[in-house]
Amino acid sequence: MKDWQTDDPALQVCDVRDFLKMKIPPRDLLLSPWLESASLAMVYAARGVGKTHFALHIAHALATGGDFLQWKANGPTPVLYVDGEMPAPAMQQRLAALIDATGSEPAPGMLRIVSRDLQRFSDMPNMAETEGQKVLSDNMGDARVVVLDNLSSLIHGTKENEAEGWEPVAQWAIRERSKGRTMIFIHHAGKGGGQRGTSKREDLLDVVIKLQRPADYRPQDGARFEVHFEKTRSLFGNDLRPFEAQLSDGQWKVTEAEDHSLLLELQAQGLSLQQIGERLGIDKSTVKRRLDRLRQAA
Repeated sequence: MKDWQTDDPALQVCDVRDFLKMKIPPRDLLLSPWLESASLAMVYAARGVGKTHFALHIAHALATGGDFLQWKANGPTPVLYVDGEMPAPAMQQRLAALIDATGSEPAPGMLRIVSRDLQRFSDMPNMAETEGQKVLSDNMGDARVVVLDNLSSLIHGTKENEAEGWEPVAQWAIRERSKGRTMIFIHHAGKGGGQRGTSKREDLLDVVIKLQRPADYRPQDGARFEVHFEKTRSLFGNDLRPFEAQLSDGQWKVTEAEDHSLLLELQAQGLSLQQIGERLGIDKSTVKRRLDRLRQAA
C-alpha cells in the first residue's frame, strides 16, 4: 500500500493544502523522452507495417538500458512481453536476430516472454474478463513495463466498436498503473487509418503512436514506416516531429519524414517545380524525384 493511502475504505477526500504536502513519488522517465513509469501507451498500425518489430525493440531497449531509434533508456527496466499472435519459432527468430544485431542480451529476468504457443491451455488469458486479468497480473512479477501484443488477440467476446467492451480492460489497466506499472498496448489500424474500434480507448492513454507506411513505400523496403505521435501529455516541440524509420540488416536507419501531403497539395494548386521547391525549401530536382516516386507507388 502506498504511503499516502489509508486503510479507511471510504472515499479519500483531502484538502488541496494536504494533497500538496503528500510524498507522492514522481514518475520516472523510462525511455526518453516519451515513456514514463506508471503510464499507459498505445502503438497502432495497419497489418504488416512493423508493429511487432517496433514493440520488440522497445522492450529490448528498456530491458538492456539501451537505445532505439531516437530514444534512450535511462537504465535497465524489467519487461514482460505478452505475445498473443506470433508463432513461437518466428518470435525466437526475431529475438535472436535482435540480440545478434545489437550485441546486447538482456540480463536474466529482465525480459520475459509469454507466448501463445507455449500455453498448456487452448487460449491465452482473456483481458476482457476478470479471471484472465488476474492470471496476467499474477504473472507480471517485478515487471515495470508490460507490452500487450496485440489487443485483437488478447481480448475476446467484446465488440471492438462498443465503448462498454473496452471498459473492463481500461479499469484493469488503471489498477496496474496505480501499482507503478507501465502498459503498452499494441493494436491494429482500422480501414479509415485510425486505431481500430472505439475511440474511447484513447481517453485514458498518456501516449498514442501511429506507424504508417510512407507514400512511396515499396514491398522490397521491408519494415519501413513513419512514426507519428498522435497524443502525448508531456512532449513538445521537436520531440513531436514525425520521422521515418527503416530496418535493414538488423540496424535501424532514421530520417526526417517527408511531407508528401503538402507536396501533393502544392502540385494540385498548379505550382511549378521551382515554386514548390521554394515553398518547401528544396531544389526543383528533389521535388521532381519525390513526385516521380509517389507516381510510381500509386
